[in-house]
Amino acid sequence: MRRKASLVLLALAVFFAALSPLLRWYAFPRLAKIPPSQYQEAVLEAKNATLIDYGTMQSTTVPKVTVVQTLKGNVEAAKEIEKSAGRDVVVWDTLAYVQGPDGKMVSQIPERYIFDAHTQAPVHATGEMVDGDPVQRKGIEFKWPFLTEKRDYEYFDFQARTSAPIHYQGTRKFHGLDVYYFEQTIPWTKVPYPKKMPLPGIDSSTLEKSTGTSLWYTTTRKFWIDPVTGAPVNGEELNQEEMRGGTLLGGRDKVTVFAGDVKMRDDYVNYTVDLVKKNRVLILLLTSYLPWGFLGLGIALLALSLWLEARARRPSDPPPAVSEHLDPALA
Repeated sequence: MRRKASLVLLALAVFFAALSPLLRWYAFPRLAKIPPSQYQEAVLEAKNATLIDYGTMQSTTVPKVTVVQTLKGNVEAAKEIEKSAGRDVVVWDTLAYVQGPDGKMVSQIPERYIFDAHTQAPVHATGEMVDGDPVQRKGIEFKWPFLTEKRDYEYFDFQARTSAPIHYQGTRKFHGLDVYYFEQTIPWTKVPYPKKMPLPGIDSSTLEKSTGTSLWYTTTRKFWIDPVTGAPVNGEELNQEEMRGGTLLGGRDKVTVFAGDVKMRDDYVNYTVDLVKKNRVLILLLTSYLPWGFLGLGIALLALSLWLEARARRPSDPPPAVSEHLDPALA
């Protein structure tokens, strides 16, 4: 009986020991993915920012400029692209809506970002765009991969329409989480005008051609990334935009369109951190808790199996000795 129990325990030990690496290296890459229907909103603010008044073409200091970023998963578009891509795809339709202190629109830029649901690598397909202009992204945008590494990544800048390295700067503590801090600087670059701007009587899509006035932009971009989920828990950008040259500026060389330190609003930071804390448990189950737990269980079952096997192989106790003195009644 002990030997049968030992064999059963040995089989279970082998099963759980084999399941440990399968969960980490086979199941996790296939099960962990971004849901196609995700919806998210974030509000960022730049306080005491410099903003242009398009009526006078003069720059003024304003108490606050607000950036509302919305992200919506397009399930139907993702299903259509998956047919030709042959893999799980996520399509995010995003909008960066900038408004002044009076609540009126300053600019808005829509994007369509198409990427692999498991690796977050960009997927090039019809519809990939920034502000209506077709693009082919290189590197990541919005989200880092699951199990983010301590290294530099290529990050796509939607205004410059190009990718550049975003540098890993170390591990930091943020709202109780150990996060990776990344930073990217885009030098002064000539960029297209947003197609929707509060310019009465002026077509922003042909603004540079008609006036010779170009738009320039630079930024230092900062992200605090949860390395388990790859999700940003905080973001900040030190942005500057200028109009340069041409006839629109009345003889001036340049005018500041916007300058400010854009930070995520505190309530959205708290909401994002809480959401990430919940989601990271699911990733840790597949990459750490269950694999290590099953490996430990397998080792424990193996030890118990060997102990039972050793007990089963122990020599039997000798039979009791027969007395040399017989009962006279039996003689």
